[in-house]
Amino acid sequence: MTRSLLLAAFVLVCALPARASGIDQLHVFLEGTKTARGTFKQTVQNAQKRTTQTSTGTFAFARPGKFRWTYEKPFDQLIVGDGGNVWVYDKDLNQVMVRPLDAALGSTPAALLAGDNALERNFELVAGTDSGDLQYVDATPKSAETQFRKIRIGFRDNLPRAMLLTDAFGQTTELTFVTIERNPSVAPDQFRFTPPKGADVVGKPQ
Repeated sequence: MTRSLLLAAFVLVCALPARASGIDQLHVFLEGTKTARGTFKQTVQNAQKRTTQTSTGTFAFARPGKFRWTYEKPFDQLIVGDGGNVWVYDKDLNQVMVRPLDAALGSTPAALLAGDNALERNFELVAGTDSGDLQYVDATPKSAETQFRKIRIGFRDNLPRAMLLTDAFGQTTELTFVTIERNPSVAPDQFRFTPPKGADVVGKPQ
């Protein structure tokens, strides 16, 4: 390669914009995203890497601590964080489970995204290996009591686009955020939940 071609290649490389790391994008997301909504696809694999469940749904959150996570297919389930409690409603069973938000911050993807500083408080964060156009953050829980052994979050344009969660039994849950809208206006009643009449309620709200 001639000296002029080498110089041109060097100039081209220097001119390419550096991609922000996953951790940098996580910080931008936490600082600049107060609300979000969108759609997702979720795939669950067992320890033998066999797909055991595929589902789709919608989500919305208002940080800190308020979220609505709706599974639409293949089953109907609703998870609502109202800022103080997390409600899980299984329509088919007509059953509601409720527990304090603080106890649930490390146990659901919705709570992790909606929490004020749940990730940084409860997990050790390191820059993960990039994959395609996503920059990843790898999160390892500080406490052994959390449901997940490891979490990977992939970012693009300062928004989460994918999450990979591995539990203590080797089961993995992969979430793809098909669409995500930053800082939309979300009605407050999206984050309120009243158990349906006749539903079996497990637990007590605080």
